[in-house]
Amino acid sequence: MKIKIFFSFLICIAFLIGCSKEQTFEDFFHKSIDEMHLGEKDYSYSLVHKQMNVMHEDDAIAVFKENNAQGEQIFIAYFEKENDKWEWKQTRGAEWNTPVKWSSMNQVPYIYSGAISDNSISEIYAGDEPAKIIKVEGDKRFWYAISDVKDIEVKVVKKDGAEEIIEEIDQELLKEWDK
Repeated sequence: MKIKIFFSFLICIAFLIGCSKEQTFEDFFHKSIDEMHLGEKDYSYSLVHKQMNVMHEDDAIAVFKENNAQGEQIFIAYFEKENDKWEWKQTRGAEWNTPVKWSSMNQVPYIYSGAISDNSISEIYAGDEPAKIIKVEGDKRFWYAISDVKDIEVKVVKKDGAEEIIEEIDQELLKEWDK
């Protein structure tokens, strides 16, 4: 009888240890996306890029592409782990071929980002921070730079060495869109 109780106790302990397994960032991310878009028709997403320990230990960013009612969009999201649980903190989205050339998050860390399809762009800087450029598919690329400074200039460097400051919104393209 004591052996049965002892083995039952060991099985319960093993079960509890297995259940208390820490949730990985990727598991949290996929579960959160699935919950946010539960029941949506014609919705799909893919995780394009992730980076752990961005500004400090136990934070992360994820770059993900969505196909939804608005079409194809790309997003960057910032996460922090608090009390051993991941928390979704901020998100910014972008689309290719729109008047919005880049955007930034409104809280520290300020993450500057945008979608690009111009192959002549070889580098991007947000202030002094070089951006990470990620190939998404075909000519579509996404860039981001992380800074603790708000309201900085964004500059592109072309393959021929030419540098250009880019505004957040392309006013000429905006006029075309409004027609």
